[in-house]
Amino acid sequence: MDLLLVEDKDSFRRLLARALEGSVWSVRAVADPQEALAALAERPAQVLVTDLRLPGMNGLELIRRARRLQPGLRVVLMSAFGEPKDIVEAMKLGADDFLPKPFDLDAFLALLDRLRALVGAPPPNPAEPWIAFSPAMLALDEALRRASESDHPVLFRGERGAGKGRAARRLHLLRHPAAPYLVLAAATLGPEGPDPTTLRLLQGGSLYLAGLEHLRAEAVPALAQAMDTPLGRGLHWMAGAPEGVPLPDGLAQRLGALALRVPPLRERREDLLPLVRHFLEWAAAREGRPTPWLEHGAERALLEHRWPGNVRELEVLAGRTLLFAEGHAIRHFPDLRLGEAVPMCLAWPDRGSLEAMLKALGREAEAQLLARALREAGGELPRAAEGLGLTPRALAQRLRDHGIPLEDEGWPMPKKAP
Repeated sequence: MDLLLVEDKDSFRRLLARALEGSVWSVRAVADPQEALAALAERPAQVLVTDLRLPGMNGLELIRRARRLQPGLRVVLMSAFGEPKDIVEAMKLGADDFLPKPFDLDAFLALLDRLRALVGAPPPNPAEPWIAFSPAMLALDEALRRASESDHPVLFRGERGAGKGRAARRLHLLRHPAAPYLVLAAATLGPEGPDPTTLRLLQGGSLYLAGLEHLRAEAVPALAQAMDTPLGRGLHWMAGAPEGVPLPDGLAQRLGALALRVPPLRERREDLLPLVRHFLEWAAAREGRPTPWLEHGAERALLEHRWPGNVRELEVLAGRTLLFAEGHAIRHFPDLRLGEAVPMCLAWPDRGSLEAMLKALGREAEAQLLARALREAGGELPRAAEGLGLTPRALAQRLRDHGIPLEDEGWPMPKKAP
């Protein structure tokens, strides 16, 4: 993992860099904040550790500019002169922690271990809305609250696209919102089971196995054994599977003891309009345009549809409708069939050399192709991988590289500018 260290005192900078030698961290240590920004622009880092008082620019301004370049950057501010107002401002800018100088090296290393877990398995966005007005969703919410008071593994049952992954994130946030959270496609597990390094990263957090129905038989013994190890007992296990799909014998008692049903969208009429308004708001924010409002005819069409694709179908429909909408009102939906081709839209890349701009466009195009393939496969990773000529594990890694959720029912939130 890449760590960018910004400290203008040579002796202390060398001390911290030396303390991380031989660790999982690849350290770039600089004295000047402008040099730090240039290093970030050249190659992203997972963590920024910066002093408050620096030549030419203080640490707060460096954090502000660095997070513009890399919104997901984890940040630690350190200082011997930190005023409470500086600490508060740093937290507002997205800093994860503050270290008053002088500090113990063991405390510094322990903090980096915690940040490493959050980099590898970031917790869900607590601002992601949980829309539950219907009786079915209110009952699920109450069940999630009761489940959050226990350490039992939880199996979410429901149709594809109903929101099993979203319910898992809700349960994690109720249990321990700041702890690491990882989604692992069950289809990617081999006979060796989950990687112990991954389980070590998730201690105190949660692991959600998406698409448990695609778990290969040879992976079952190793997965069951991993759940019973000290590392496995140090995290919360969750999984998603369709209703009626039997669990393998080795997992039935471990994952099937507490099963929660996620209702399909057709049983959530009271949630339908709030959900579509959320999706329209998110899509409009992503495109930098005002959120349109729905006229009564459009609302009626939504309420009369049967939603075989559940929440995922609704999300895609909202995005497509906004793409072709004119004006500030949506009067009707051209159709509620999602099979027609939709033009690929690529944003203009940042100005640079032709090679750099083509590379940026290629990466954005790859992300859109992967997302479409996953959507057309109904969220089934093995089916999407087969259509793309990839293995499920290779596709899962590419999705992670692009920040595309692996769970089959999640919906993203707009990123706020730092």
